[in-house]
Amino acid sequence: QVQLVESGGGLVQAGGSLRLSCAASGSSISINVMGWYRQAPGKQRELVARISSGGNTNYADSVRGRFTISRDPGDTVYLQMNSLKPEDTAVYSCFAWRLGSIYWGHGTQVTVSS
Repeated sequence: QVQLVESGGGLVQAGGSLRLSCAASGSSISINVMGWYRQAPGKQRELVARISSGGNTNYADSVRGRFTISRDPGDTVYLQMNSLKPEDTAVYSCFAWRLGSIYWGHGTQVTVSS
């Protein structure tokens, strides 16, 4: 089992920045991919960014150039969010993919005011 604990959400004005963190614990060895999804009210869940154990990254078109995902050797993943827009408002959930199973964090609210 893998447990994921997120932190760093909150309220920020448009143009501001936030940094989300997600720490993995438990059987964290052999986590392949970690990343973040988000879901806004009335919208489908969207993959925001992901990073492999080798450091390969992928971003949604809507955040590319503004968000940066990174990961440390201890399997904590970070999402640096700059130039935030009101449309970035959503619940952001961390995920980890390990040995064919996916694990989720509890989610953290990000609200961007205009």
